[in-house]
Amino acid sequence: MGQAQRTAQRIEPRDETAQAAPFDGAAAAVASALRTIETEREGLACLMAAIGNGLGTPFAEAVARIGAARGRVICTGMGKSGHVARKIAATMASTGTPALYVHPAEASHGDLGMIQADDVVVALSWSGETTELADIIGYTRRYRVGLVAITSNPVSTLGREADTCLALPKAKEACPNGLAPTTSTAMQLALGDALAVALLEARGFSARDFSVFHPGGRLGASLRQVREVMHGGERLPVVALGTPMRAAVAEIDAKGFGSVLVVDGQGVLTGILTDGDVRRAVFSRAGLEGLPVEAVMTRNPRTITPETLLAKALQIQEAMKITALVVVEAGRPVGLVHYHDLLRTGVA
Repeated sequence: MGQAQRTAQRIEPRDETAQAAPFDGAAAAVASALRTIETEREGLACLMAAIGNGLGTPFAEAVARIGAARGRVICTGMGKSGHVARKIAATMASTGTPALYVHPAEASHGDLGMIQADDVVVALSWSGETTELADIIGYTRRYRVGLVAITSNPVSTLGREADTCLALPKAKEACPNGLAPTTSTAMQLALGDALAVALLEARGFSARDFSVFHPGGRLGASLRQVREVMHGGERLPVVALGTPMRAAVAEIDAKGFGSVLVVDGQGVLTGILTDGDVRRAVFSRAGLEGLPVEAVMTRNPRTITPETLLAKALQIQEAMKITALVVVEAGRPVGLVHYHDLLRTGVA
């Protein structure tokens, strides 16, 4: 029998009508999801217990080592551990700890040059025996670069060579075959987040610092400060105590914010007169035009400072159902921020 004939006998025609066995409905899918999450939750519970019983000491050492480094954090790992390492690097970089990801295979072909003597390497490998990490491990030992290991096997090559070994507890994978990294990567990611948060807390990293690295989108808008959008200077509607209502209303109309700020002889804020105050007074007071502004104004208006975040200003306005907030410094009005100003920034 010729080769072509034997090949023809081996190849079966594809049955286009054949279908995969259907998954056992929505209930089975939900049950599967709950099992997966429960298994991963158990893994995280084991991690918490480990930090409270031994792992906490090397964890604190890792935070101190990274915090004292004059260089960057180099995160590395292969496969799923590599994906987690990328995320850890991104989280650290956005929270005040300069970090980047170096692919271990690429490191062996020149990218070792990205790692400097003042850096600290954080290497992830569940087994601790990932072949591709060998050159990075050797490089850190040769040039005395700090090495922090995240592995489940402290007696592995990675665990033994590391300056600090964060040994993850053994836990059951959520994958029913026990093969796909699921619980293990959840634990790696949680420990990486814990490192990043501990470092930002140690540095006193503030929301304002965070905004420097997150200028885009709704998050970036919410982290901007009121001083960036407030109306001040000649645009600020202000009258003094004793100003007749006619003049106060004229100032409201001239500046177009629907309100006017009232100050005393030293320029200290004493109240605010809004369109709503005027409308209510029309139906309750005779001779409104001749009254002084303080007879109608709202005293002790809600104020904020120029450093207040836009997200906080929006929360105050929505909670109190007001459209404008007075911005003050040392009790004196320096700006006015309107609800529409916040909407235009994209914070809402």
